[in-house]
Amino acid sequence: MKKFLIVLASIIGVLVLAVAIFLGVFAINEYKPEDVEKVDVENSQSGVLQAGTPLSILTFNVGYGALSADQDCYFDGGKTVIPESEDLVKKNLDGMSTILSREKADINFLQEVDRDAKRSYYIDELPIFQKATGQSSMFAPNFDVFYVPFNKGMGKVKAGIVTMTGYGVTSATRYQLPISFSWPISMVNLKRCLLETRIPIQGSDKELVLVNLHLEAYDSGEGKIAQTKQLMDLLSKEYKQGNYVIAGGDFNQTFEPVANSFPLTEDTKKNNKWAPGIINNSDLAEGFSFAVADNVATCRLDDHALDATTQLYIIDGFIVSNNVTVNEIKNLDEKFAYTDHNPVKMSFTLQQ
Repeated sequence: MKKFLIVLASIIGVLVLAVAIFLGVFAINEYKPEDVEKVDVENSQSGVLQAGTPLSILTFNVGYGALSADQDCYFDGGKTVIPESEDLVKKNLDGMSTILSREKADINFLQEVDRDAKRSYYIDELPIFQKATGQSSMFAPNFDVFYVPFNKGMGKVKAGIVTMTGYGVTSATRYQLPISFSWPISMVNLKRCLLETRIPIQGSDKELVLVNLHLEAYDSGEGKIAQTKQLMDLLSKEYKQGNYVIAGGDFNQTFEPVANSFPLTEDTKKNNKWAPGIINNSDLAEGFSFAVADNVATCRLDDHALDATTQLYIIDGFIVSNNVTVNEIKNLDEKFAYTDHNPVKMSFTLQQ
């Protein structure tokens, strides 16, 4: 009996040591961004921004090039983690690049841009989108893990959000958002952020402050609430300083003005599939309003390839300060051909 206990204790000791080493490796390699970090401006442009001139901005979650209409996704209840081929990813990237080139937006917000990830066959996607727009770009990482050990072996991921523009940029800053998951899951999960870009306005001491975002998706809800509050605090601070402010991207929440446009299906409700929360008008900082549309959905559930039964949502759009006039806002009907989101394009004017 004594010998058995010694053997059992040895086995337990080995297992504990193995777990400790396993967690230690991830702890050493964990991406730990500062709360505030400067972001480099690549391919810097020198366009001059003037108040009173019509402008355009587009937001597009590019789904790391892997979530075209014929694909599903493990996170949404599907089976796929790594798409079937590198050619599929390249085809999707080409298709989205064509959209960006066609739309010629003055400002582009992109989300889920992979730089070095197994799930997209290690293609650096940023240069592809840079070529499509010819604009300067700012990249803020929000998913940087040397190896994701679960989710059917997702492996290495380095990805983030990107802002691009042809106007001269004063500065760009990454703001860390509250992390929704506790240790040890937090070591191998997203570290979501806000990407702020500041553009000077000719003949004025005010700036156009742009905030690109991709808020939490798969938490119980508290994370999105905390992240939304930090967003509103930042927007309010900038508006009180007299700046023009636009925030946009993938909120992973729908918006009160369009909350009933694409109701949850009976299948979604019955099987407890993913459903977004709602950002209400009362959640907005004072002096701000939504700029969203419901002509078509902006996102689909990826539990299966797109068909007539697919759950649709509106979770992409903009929030603008009251000194920004929205001339038009439209969800572009790309039929989810290359990603599980449709782009949203807004034309606007900075009030003089």
